[in-house]
Amino acid sequence: MQETPFCLRVGHLLPYSMSDSNTTDFTNPSTFILLGIPGLEKAHVWISIPFCTMYAIAVLGNFIILVIVKIEPSLHGPMYYFLCMLAVTDLVASMSTMPKMLSIFWFNSREIDFSACLTQLYFIHCFSVMESGILVAMALDRYVAICHPLRHSTTLANPIVAKIGLAVALRGGMLILPYPFLARRWTYCRTNIIPHTYCEHIAVVKLACGDIRVSTYYGLSVAFLVIGLDGFFIALSYIEILRAIFSLPTNDARLKTFETCGSHLCVILVSYIPPLFSLITHRFGHNVPLHFHVLIANVYLAVPPMLNPIIYGVRTKQIQDRLLWLFTHEVT
Repeated sequence: MQETPFCLRVGHLLPYSMSDSNTTDFTNPSTFILLGIPGLEKAHVWISIPFCTMYAIAVLGNFIILVIVKIEPSLHGPMYYFLCMLAVTDLVASMSTMPKMLSIFWFNSREIDFSACLTQLYFIHCFSVMESGILVAMALDRYVAICHPLRHSTTLANPIVAKIGLAVALRGGMLILPYPFLARRWTYCRTNIIPHTYCEHIAVVKLACGDIRVSTYYGLSVAFLVIGLDGFFIALSYIEILRAIFSLPTNDARLKTFETCGSHLCVILVSYIPPLFSLITHRFGHNVPLHFHVLIANVYLAVPPMLNPIIYGVRTKQIQDRLLWLFTHEVT
C-alpha cells in the first residue's frame, strides 16, 4: 500500500514537486487542520490555563472599560473615546482566536472550515492594524492636550474623533482585504494541516503550491508599513510631548504632565514589542523552534487585550474611582 505523503516534518514544510504521483491538489480545501502548538501537544491542557485566564481577564476588563466610559460623563472625551475603540478591537481580536484555540487545547477540535479560516485570518490582521492606528490617534490626543491645551476641545471635537475612528477602521479593512482574496486564489497541495493555533496569514499561504511571493511580499509590506509609519508618528508625537514637558518650570508640573501619558506609553510598549519580536523571529529566525514561534504569536494576541484595561484601570484615577463606586454601590 502506497504511503500518503505528509509534508509536515519537524516544524517546517518539505519541498514540494508537482510531479509527485502521491500529490492531492485542491484549489479550495473544505477544511484546514490546526495542529495547536506542534511538539507540545501533550502539554496543551496545561498551556490552556494561562491563555484561558488571559482571555477571561481581557473580555471582562475591556467590557468594564466600555461600561465605565459610557456611564461616567467626565470620561466623555477624545482620549476615552479612543480607549473605547481600543477596547472594542481587543475584544474582537480575542474572540476571533481564543475560543478556537481553547477548543484545540481542551477538546482536540482541530478542524476549521476553509472560509472560516480565511475569515479568522482577515479579522486577526485587520483588527491588529486598527489597534495600531488607534494608538497613533491616542498619541495625537496626548500631543494636542499637552502641547496645545487651549485648542484641544476644538481640534479633537466629537465629529473629528468620529472621522479619525472611521479612517482607522477603513485603513485596517482595506489594507488586509487582499489577504483572504489572495489566499483563496492559490492551489493547495499535499496537506491542509496548519502548524498553528489559528489561521495566521503566512502559515496558511505556506501550504500553497507554486509561487506565493505576491502574498509574502504584500504581507511584509503591510507589516513594515504599519509598524514603521505608525511607530514614526507615535515617536514624533512623544518627542514633542517630552520637549513640552521639559520646558515646564517645576519638577512637580513635569511629573504630573508626564503621568497623564504614562499609561498610553505602557500600552504602546505592550502592543508593539511582542508582535515586532514575533515578526522578526518568524521572518529571520530560521533556527528558532516552531513551537516557540507559535507560542510568541499566541502571546502577542493574548497579552495586550488583557493588559490594556489593567494599565488604564491602574493609572487612570477617574476609571479607578468609578469602578470603586460601582462595586461599593452594588454591595450596598
